[in-house]
Amino acid sequence: MGYSSKQILALIKKDILLETRQQYTFYGVLLYVASTVFVVYFSAGKPEDVTWNALFWIVQLFVSVNAVAKSFLQDSKGRMLYYYTISGAGNYIIAKIIFNVLLMLLMSFLTLLVFTLLLGNPVIYFAEFIGISFLGGIGLSLVFTFLAAIAAKAQQQSALMAIMGFPIVIPQLLLLGKISSAAFSDALQTGWWQMVLLLVCLDVLIILLSIILFPFLWKD
Repeated sequence: MGYSSKQILALIKKDILLETRQQYTFYGVLLYVASTVFVVYFSAGKPEDVTWNALFWIVQLFVSVNAVAKSFLQDSKGRMLYYYTISGAGNYIIAKIIFNVLLMLLMSFLTLLVFTLLLGNPVIYFAEFIGISFLGGIGLSLVFTFLAAIAAKAQQQSALMAIMGFPIVIPQLLLLGKISSAAFSDALQTGWWQMVLLLVCLDVLIILLSIILFPFLWKD
């Protein structure tokens, strides 16, 4: 079965309707972000630039896990069989990727907003940092969408997510931390745009791997 924009839009609409009706993810993640930032604020006040940047990406990581990783794990076998009969693997994975990217963009905006309101705004190049935070959110959503798609077909889902996720997420977080740290200095460092391009290439690679490999999992 080929790709169909109509089926992809229908699947995205389905996920949006489920999310707006349940709203567990949205309010759960919002509570997590707010409580984490409150604890940091009351225990350490407004942190320094390096600490602010590190805390932001740590929170982004756990937000992505809570918001995105459950996208496949919450679907039962019966529901997956139903999707198999009405849509192809390509349409399904593309719809999941788009929905999770949109969800993570919203969560990234809320995280950045809460950080700015409670912990101040030490960023000098704020527009560039916003772009990196959105790009990083997209990258994390793609990684955990890919991992969740694989883990959903295994019995030990949580353990498999942790085992596969660590060697993939850590290098990406280190790259994001290095790229975003340049926004706190007076001048952007040499090679900054090359690192941003590398991050974009990694995101494109994950998308291609998801589209190529997921049909083989879909048949099991």
